[in-house]
Amino acid sequence: MIAQVRPNGLTDWLAQARTASGTEPMVLDVREPWELQTASVQPDGFALVHIPMGVLPVRLGELDPDRPVACLCHHGGRSMQVAAFLAHHGFAQVANIAGGIHAWALERDPSVPCY
Repeated sequence: MIAQVRPNGLTDWLAQARTASGTEPMVLDVREPWELQTASVQPDGFALVHIPMGVLPVRLGELDPDRPVACLCHHGGRSMQVAAFLAHHGFAQVANIAGGIHAWALERDPSVPCY
């Protein structure tokens, strides 16, 4: 089962993931490039990696399956699919950021534009 983490609970998930794995967690933003130009998050206690969902299968080798990863998209649908894909491919600690960047703007960082 994939963990569902709201943006306002992400700090706790990141801390637990860091403790459990001994590595810096990553937020994997799976949105399209135009979406990144519209609204992006700033790394704070995590590494930020952008790989659009459509190209993730061919770029999967760029990711470390032992590193905790929380997936992010616009509202949480694509990121949930990616989280399930990663779990299926042996990623040990995966979460979906429920509500996506829209919820991020509302709960965590109001400077992030809603679109």
